[in-house]
Amino acid sequence: MNEELKNTLLRAIHAGADQLKLYFDGVFEIKSKDTLNNLVTEVDKKSEDAIIDVIRSEYPEHFILSEEVGELSTESNYKWIIDPIDGTVNFAHGIPICCVSIGLEKDGKLLMGAVFNPFMNEMFFAEKGKGAFLNNKPLKVSENKNVKAACLVTGFPYRWVEVGTDPIAVFERFIRMGLPVRRLGSAAIDLCWVAAGRFDGFWEYNLNPWDIAAGYLIIEEAGGKVTNFNGDPYSVYDKQTLATNGSIHDEMIKVINE
Repeated sequence: MNEELKNTLLRAIHAGADQLKLYFDGVFEIKSKDTLNNLVTEVDKKSEDAIIDVIRSEYPEHFILSEEVGELSTESNYKWIIDPIDGTVNFAHGIPICCVSIGLEKDGKLLMGAVFNPFMNEMFFAEKGKGAFLNNKPLKVSENKNVKAACLVTGFPYRWVEVGTDPIAVFERFIRMGLPVRRLGSAAIDLCWVAAGRFDGFWEYNLNPWDIAAGYLIIEEAGGKVTNFNGDPYSVYDKQTLATNGSIHDEMIKVINE
């Protein structure tokens, strides 16, 4: 069963990515959502439709949660969590740091997930208990044990009023420590790059399940750690995300909560 699910997942993610490649750097409609720079393009919808068509062709009874269409609710214990374009602002500006992200839950727990950036030809995949992979090569988080030597990545929310704190203040604390902190514009890629050891840690406020479901599992299967900012066990429905190689996790929590 899992092999069939994996095949469907990979077919679906390629179907979505084909839409990204077809329209990238071309002409397409762009709209704003709740804020001026929270964008959605017609390609988001085309990618989403292509992904859902593949899943529905094999598993019409499965629950689907996707960024643009919302919930396609069923009684199934399987739920597909879909981001048809993670990094839509990048995509809309012709910046090739964007991806398709799909996670699959069973009974409320992540079973497998994939993140595919077709412009870098990087396919990240993980299955619970079976490890994480980049283009079929095993992934492992970095071995850095000192936050002062870390390379970090973050992002900022579009709607600051909902955060309840000042993300810039936390960002400033890490910057004042002299740390390199990057902002790529795609949480799914940020998470995967922590899993690959390119970054040592990532934190962000107000992410949605479709931003993080696949990347969360990929980090855990690569040996990393994901919690909220208090260090509590994580859910993809949380609004605080801290993901690290595990070794610098407690130190990052202290800096975030100073």
